[in-house]
Amino acid sequence: MRRTVFRAWIWRPALVRAGLLGKVVQVDRKVWRATWLDRDRCEVTEDFPNRRAARARVSCMAQSGLRFHDLRHSYATWLVSDGVPLNDVARVMGHEQISTTLDRYTHAFEQRGAERVRDAVADFPLTTEVEDSAEGDDGAAGAR
Repeated sequence: MRRTVFRAWIWRPALVRAGLLGKVVQVDRKVWRATWLDRDRCEVTEDFPNRRAARARVSCMAQSGLRFHDLRHSYATWLVSDGVPLNDVARVMGHEQISTTLDRYTHAFEQRGAERVRDAVADFPLTTEVEDSAEGDDGAAGAR
């Protein structure tokens, strides 16, 4: 199946059914209302005699939406953020070089890394207490 056919016949109608690309609601016994955003991000609404026709119109006319390749990106991002080693993620994604994986998915790794650094630093004492024995006879704190 060609990519364009898959996108038009399967992917975009599935997005409409999932509510991710416009919406279709029944407003009367024989009236289905289709709503979507056009190229100018303006909401468009039309009524249809059945759900199938309404979904087809939204699928055809709605702009933007989730791309099939976005699933691949999400999968790799989840793997990285769950701590799967980058060399394993690269192999699963079919990247010949780990640098390709790093270039595309490091935002998840950097976020997770930043959380680890914050957690590690949170328990680290930033000041040291001056011991009572460091005080001189005159009551002033001794220099260290």
